[in-house]
Amino acid sequence: MTVLFEERGYQIDSDRDRLNISLIHHFLSTESYWAKGRSRETVERSVENSFCLGVYDPQGQQIGFARVITDWITFAWLCDLFIVRESREQGWAKKLVTTILAVKELDNLKRMMLESRDAQGLYQTYGGFQPVSHLESLLERRGSTI
Repeated sequence: MTVLFEERGYQIDSDRDRLNISLIHHFLSTESYWAKGRSRETVERSVENSFCLGVYDPQGQQIGFARVITDWITFAWLCDLFIVRESREQGWAKKLVTTILAVKELDNLKRMMLESRDAQGLYQTYGGFQPVSHLESLLERRGSTI
């Protein structure tokens, strides 16, 4: 997979070699609420072990990112989705969510999940995500590292 969406020179693709790890690390470790302080090594390893998409402007500069942790058959976790501040309010987060959900290999999953403190409307409207029912059945174990 490479280019998954193209419009007016903007692209969303899954070419891992095109990702700007410095940009991704900077955003996640300093601007996000969910990954503040995440080390560059952790970002690099998470990118290596996930299905990742980048959003690029017509000059080829990365303006967005998302990654999906998946076994490609039963489950996926959508995470680390962001659009840089200068490119927000242009619909790129919406387009990134719909592009991820249009990936054929993710189409037949039993479940895709995510966690969001501030963008539930985006994910519900453009991704069909719903709050988890039966929260009592959802368990977690938190590690000591980010």
